[in-house]
Amino acid sequence: MSSDSDGAVARALSWAFLAADGWTVRSLRAAAGRTLGPDHRWTSAVARDVLAEHPTPPLDRPYALAELIAGLPAFAEGLERDRRRQVSVRVRSIPTVPGTMGRRSWPVPVLDDLPALAALLEVPEEQLPWLADVQGRQRRRPEGPLRLYRYRWVRRPGAVPRLLEVPTPILRAVLRRLLGEVLVWVPLHPAAYGFVRGRSALDHARCHVGADLVVSLDLRHFFAAVGAARVAGLFRRMGYPDGVVPTLTGLVTHRTPVGVLSGMPSGGDSSSRALLRARLRAPHLPQGAPTSPALANLACFALDRRLAGYAEALGGATYSRYADDLVFSGPASLRSARLVQAVSTIVAQEAFTLNPAKTRVQRSSQRQLVTGIVVNEQLGVPREDEDRLRAVLHEAGRSGPEVANRQQHPDFRAHLEGRVGWVESVNPVRGRRLRRQLEAIRWPAEDGRDIE
Repeated sequence: MSSDSDGAVARALSWAFLAADGWTVRSLRAAAGRTLGPDHRWTSAVARDVLAEHPTPPLDRPYALAELIAGLPAFAEGLERDRRRQVSVRVRSIPTVPGTMGRRSWPVPVLDDLPALAALLEVPEEQLPWLADVQGRQRRRPEGPLRLYRYRWVRRPGAVPRLLEVPTPILRAVLRRLLGEVLVWVPLHPAAYGFVRGRSALDHARCHVGADLVVSLDLRHFFAAVGAARVAGLFRRMGYPDGVVPTLTGLVTHRTPVGVLSGMPSGGDSSSRALLRARLRAPHLPQGAPTSPALANLACFALDRRLAGYAEALGGATYSRYADDLVFSGPASLRSARLVQAVSTIVAQEAFTLNPAKTRVQRSSQRQLVTGIVVNEQLGVPREDEDRLRAVLHEAGRSGPEVANRQQHPDFRAHLEGRVGWVESVNPVRGRRLRRQLEAIRWPAEDGRDIE
């Protein structure tokens, strides 16, 4: 006796049921007969169980329906009876079922199938398998024109190096369209401030000005911690069908090639390095892709909801998140040790990891920093940062920009403009003083003549 595997039979029944002429026991039984043959009476019991779970056909979830069928006692018992009777269970044919969107909670574009996705992204449909790389072939592909990412390790003093994974122009254009056409419609939690249009690090810091106690915590390997399964769940919640979700997920996640991982520079403790390598080996959000910040924020929605609820339950506490930076603030009575322990538990339950080395408990008697901004009584730039900038501006004004540009910035003027602009946004009064210094610098003209 020769039979197909139980999983193959369950998948065949899933497609057969979804292609049935009606959503009744009789019609599903008839569809099963066309797919498996008429000798399997147990399919009626399977059909009844499916109808009890799904009053309407789940056209957007054929794989989920197959998993449901495979777990039904009626399915397992029916196959066992056939085996005892020595009745072969063979899939004769699998019908084609057109995909369809599920329930949409947000106004994302309708994508019933891969041709619709290709049209939205403005790429030929035959290019989607290469761009999405669902089979993970890019992981062992050598350097060359067919690689979809460019890689650069960034060393960090005393910490694990960071890997930048930048998509090539063709994939970057596709991801930007996906960001602008799909992800932009899905709302974030109000506690999220990083990579959010209309919000900034200043807004994040402003939430905690004047608090008696500020507690900052850091998520380890933020982008790499968001895996393919979580991303696929996000797309399913948007309403996208099983036929589209794997390709969407493949487009926005990536497996780091073996050769890139083997070239990881030194830095950081062994456990953190091993954790990063493990996350990079699996499909993850690449740091450097235009879709990764938005998807990371969406993946943190449940985390933000739980942490914001916890802060509210404490009474008088405030929570906000800027990318991987979690910040709580509140009255002096806030018990920081208990808070850190509770947050650590919630973070672990949401499949993230805290970096204990970056946990800071800051009281009002000391300088309190949130994303590099002083928040004790009003927003401010750390005095040492302002003093260093003032010294550079002074030297540039006295000895010339070439002498002051000790770090060899390729566009020193734009660099100084950015730093002065940052101080102005945090503290306009101090920023205006630095602006006057900047405007007093004589910059060499392109033809060699000095200009004011």
